[in-house]
Amino acid sequence: MATKGEKFAGLTVALITPFKSGGDVDYDALNRLVDWHVEQGTDCLAPVGTTGESPTLDHTEHERIIAAVCERARGRIKIMPGTGSNSTREALRLTKFARQAGADASLQVGPYYNKPTQDGYYRHFAAVAEAVDLPLILYNIPGRTGSNILPETIARIAQLPTVVAIKEATGSMDQASAIAALCNLTLLSGDDSLTLPLLSIAAAASCRWSATSCRAT
Repeated sequence: MATKGEKFAGLTVALITPFKSGGDVDYDALNRLVDWHVEQGTDCLAPVGTTGESPTLDHTEHERIIAAVCERARGRIKIMPGTGSNSTREALRLTKFARQAGADASLQVGPYYNKPTQDGYYRHFAAVAEAVDLPLILYNIPGRTGSNILPETIARIAQLPTVVAIKEATGSMDQASAIAALCNLTLLSGDDSLTLPLLSIAAAASCRWSATSCRAT
């Protein structure tokens, strides 16, 4: 059975953000990284995620990196920048910017530190999905955010047309199985060690899932 985000199947690399010795972003090195991944056949790049130092970038740097990666890619490779935030207003602003810059999708981490209610999670993601015409990939990583998006809430969010996939990084096979049973989101593995087990569950569920690498390259 087809899943909503099949076009994002394959290997997505969490792109590092290179810096110069003085602390400025090294855009020449960033361009070389994009070119290298195109040459290696990487399916998709996810800049300005946690691996890309998003918590330490200011707003201007965050936007400029998204624009630079989208420009360098020029349609040669899919781009899925991290535009989530614990502020709904900030997530909206960054996601709108990514859409204008030419991104193919947006990686939306669950609001961190705030520990929203399950309904709060839904309202946060619904606000972004309804305001920006861009495929959204949820990112559930409670080890960093401090709170888990439950499978039933994920299934509710999955009903939003532009939410197409979830990067599942709870480390729980039970949670992954529940998500697969409740909705048709494409499930991306946020834990390298669980990639093969997740694929086994996918086969049992007669679904095609995809695996995402979170390793910095």
